[in-house]
Amino acid sequence: MRKPTKVQVAKGALERMFRAMMPRGTFWLDLSRVNTLGIGPNMIRFMMRKKGIASLEELIAQTQEHGVRIVACQMSMDIMGISKEELLGGVELGGVATFLGSGETSDMSLFI
Repeated sequence: MRKPTKVQVAKGALERMFRAMMPRGTFWLDLSRVNTLGIGPNMIRFMMRKKGIASLEELIAQTQEHGVRIVACQMSMDIMGISKEELLGGVELGGVATFLGSGETSDMSLFI
């Protein structure tokens, strides 16, 4: 859920290593376990376009337009050195208590 553009944030050495290893933006996410030299995600995206399925970026935008809350795990972000400024717009921060609290009052919750 990181922004596709680079955000200047002060980080330590380990945090910079995590930043280098993790994809920036949804375009670089592995959409398939079949990732032979990067061909798998490109094939999935091609098939999605061919079948008229919205891209991951479009699906995220649609969910936010329909009021879906996207909550990033604060503890995971702290471990990997990700700051709120690096996240896509509209992504909230929360922890286990936030997830459990919203799960009690909602019809559906997903933990990914």
